[in-house]
Amino acid sequence: MSDGNCQSDVNEPPCAKKIKIDEKNDNGVAEPVLELKDFIPSKILNNNTNRKTVCVQGNFKDKSGVALVILEKNAFKEDELDSKGYFSVESDLKTFFQNDIYGNFECFPKSSINGVKTTIIYPATEKHIAKFSQQEVHIIQETSDCYNKLTLPHIEKEQFNLQWVYNILEGRSEQDRVVYDNKCEKEGFVLVPDLKWDGLTKETLYLLAIVRQRGIKSLRDLDGSHLPLLKRVRDEGKKAIFEKYKVPGSQLRIYFHYQPSFYHLHIHFTYLRHEAPGIYAEKSHLLDTVINNIEMMTDYYKKATLPFTIREMDTLFNVYETNGYVQKIKPDIKLIDK
Repeated sequence: MSDGNCQSDVNEPPCAKKIKIDEKNDNGVAEPVLELKDFIPSKILNNNTNRKTVCVQGNFKDKSGVALVILEKNAFKEDELDSKGYFSVESDLKTFFQNDIYGNFECFPKSSINGVKTTIIYPATEKHIAKFSQQEVHIIQETSDCYNKLTLPHIEKEQFNLQWVYNILEGRSEQDRVVYDNKCEKEGFVLVPDLKWDGLTKETLYLLAIVRQRGIKSLRDLDGSHLPLLKRVRDEGKKAIFEKYKVPGSQLRIYFHYQPSFYHLHIHFTYLRHEAPGIYAEKSHLLDTVINNIEMMTDYYKKATLPFTIREMDTLFNVYETNGYVQKIKPDIKLIDK
């Protein structure tokens, strides 16, 4: 644990909070109430049948601006697989067919366990629309020269607004969701449930460690001076998660994304049993591997060639396409597996 000014707090489990219309939350931040009954859908941006998620674009009645609603089927909770949950008298079966010992049905469980995880982004920007739209994906092999000449100038100009990050770090928002808080400005971080996690279901555990030190955008900025910070995030993050969720460090996947979805350094903590988005080789960099690389070469990530995936609607794609590194897939081109 920290000492001196590097204090830490472990909060109670996150709870649902209902915010009144036209009032501010406990931290004085205005948060308008949005009701799904007022949402008017206009376009389906992405329907992912593998992950059971869908992103719908539209707007809210009597409100200006575009909104995105992301719906995701929840994972099964093991403590609901009993006579009070899915096998209760309230569950109903619709029969599709029965043949000998085999039967195919659709189950309608009681409403209290039949929720759909819902994320609302409002007002949504063009960047958000591009991020959640279904589109072709490419891999870029980013050299240090490409980063300095192409990527860095672009992200400094086009990155998402980071106010929501600063709201968490400064205690203005989401404080009821904070799992762990090390307040040291140089080596401290806040550990919170990722938006993709409900904060309750162990099987899909997913948390973010957001560092307090500003000015570190991504892996590219890390060097030997950041090793104490990285080791503190790893060690204290593991301990906090074990104390709260009883998941040992050996069952945690701890990693960076590159490119990250926002450019303030953060580290992902997910349960190994959970196949979270962005855990694959073209996106994910394990924290222990990053620490080891920096210990071998202090400026490793300033010199290394790093791969990252890029989608055709991303504005960064246009930068790399203009400079001849990638080309859009034309609709009439048919890709043939060899």
